[in-house]
Amino acid sequence: MSETGTQSEAGTADGPRGDAIRGEALGSAPVPLSVLDLVTVGSGSTASRSLATSVELSRLAERRGYHRHWVAEHHSMPGVASSSPAVILAHLAAHTRRIRLGSGGVMLPNHAPLVIAEQFGTLEALAPGRIDLGLGRAPGTDGATAAALRRTDTLHEGADDFPEQLAELTRFLDDDFPDGHRYARIHAVPGPVQGPKGRPPVWLLGSSGFSARLAGLLGLPFAFAHHFSARNTIPALDLYRQSFRPSAVLDAPYTLIGVGALAADDEREAYRQVLTGALSMLRLRTGRPGLIPTPEEAEAYGFSPMEREFADDWLANVVYGTPDTVREGLDELRKRTGADELMLTANVHGGEARLRSYELVADAYAMPRLA
Repeated sequence: MSETGTQSEAGTADGPRGDAIRGEALGSAPVPLSVLDLVTVGSGSTASRSLATSVELSRLAERRGYHRHWVAEHHSMPGVASSSPAVILAHLAAHTRRIRLGSGGVMLPNHAPLVIAEQFGTLEALAPGRIDLGLGRAPGTDGATAAALRRTDTLHEGADDFPEQLAELTRFLDDDFPDGHRYARIHAVPGPVQGPKGRPPVWLLGSSGFSARLAGLLGLPFAFAHHFSARNTIPALDLYRQSFRPSAVLDAPYTLIGVGALAADDEREAYRQVLTGALSMLRLRTGRPGLIPTPEEAEAYGFSPMEREFADDWLANVVYGTPDTVREGLDELRKRTGADELMLTANVHGGEARLRSYELVADAYAMPRLA
């Protein structure tokens, strides 16, 4: 049992189920299911429509018993409208009352730790006990955009930088810089200086072994980006578990993996939808980022042999098909990785397809319809 587990284990009508980190598996799901949202923008659509879909998705996820809804920070990508997670999360908080909301993640090197502490302290004040702070080490974009974000021509990505930034952020969140420290009289507001209060639990996110080891050494929960780094999933989770040291946050490891997943009413439609995501990723990886193509555009695209190989490799790590097929694929992945939570992401063209997918997955696991 987590030492942070001060909330009701069963949850309430107005609060999240489980403790501050662990969720509750509902229906026949083997572990808690959650949502990772990139606020994707499809060809012919707009960012406004995509953000409205995110609100619909958060409310659907809450109603169907998904444990959390995270938003991922990305920059300079036309097909992704999630450049400002804190802003989006505040909007989602205003339209929900129970589901946990968080960053999956905020890219710590892009921001001053004090700014993140202030933003997530504000979110915690808006939605007490429902906010997660997931932190990543990558820039969430290309090098030139990262330099523009950080207002420098030199990107400092040394192995010591991220742990130091994380330690500083944690001090701001807890308001406990020691006497004599240059920041001892600086307070993140809203925050503990205003009186006893909770604060968002910190998660480390990663796609390799660096954050896995650091999360283990610090006794923090760990989220792995299986959806775009599947080959590293099991080695990273093993490293996290082997490195884990009990802390005031967790007495045992807790792992979450992001999973590309899309359920549709038939196999053909599922394939048409996920192919849009594969083509979008191909264009991004070859320096041609754009809006998510339509299914018709993706089907008509003339893949070269090398491009087809990339698309096939990408789709091999997406769980897609009918609801029963997706349920079986998720069950197999959970068994193979031992993950404590599965966070599903459906980065496809249409908002309706995404919403339908999460509803079908919930039905496949007989997850209840909550009030």
